Amino acid sequence: MVKDEEMLEELKKIRSLLEPKPAPPAPKGFWNEFKAFLESYKVLGLAVAFIMGLYLGALVQSLVKDLLLPAIGLALPGLEDLATYAVMVGAQTFGIGSFLVALITFIIVALVIFVIVKVTKKWGIQ
Repeated sequence: MVKDEEMLEELKKIRSLLEPKPAPPAPKGFWNEFKAFLESYKVLGLAVAFIMGLYLGALVQSLVKDLLLPAIGLALPGLEDLATYAVMVGAQTFGIGSFLVALITFIIVALVIFVIVKVTKKWGIQ
């Protein structure tokens, strides 16, 4: 009987230790609230990712316009400058070449981002 009471007391102690602690009070003052906002939403990391993505897009766009499109122009006679390829229908001009450049750029950027995400997951980076 005494042993059961001792076990029950131990279990109560363990339960009290496992209960979650109350959340700390919210920081007061504008600067502290701002720092808490930056930390909780990881705004700085998001800004860095945005800037890097912007320059990655510019790099891939240059790759497409300066390297891939001339190679396509060599392979397909008549499409030497695909970026300026356009179709006139009545008085309207449709920039099909510009659209194709944007499409190729998007596909390559999406592929590069896919590979980066796959590699970072493999390395255990979230």
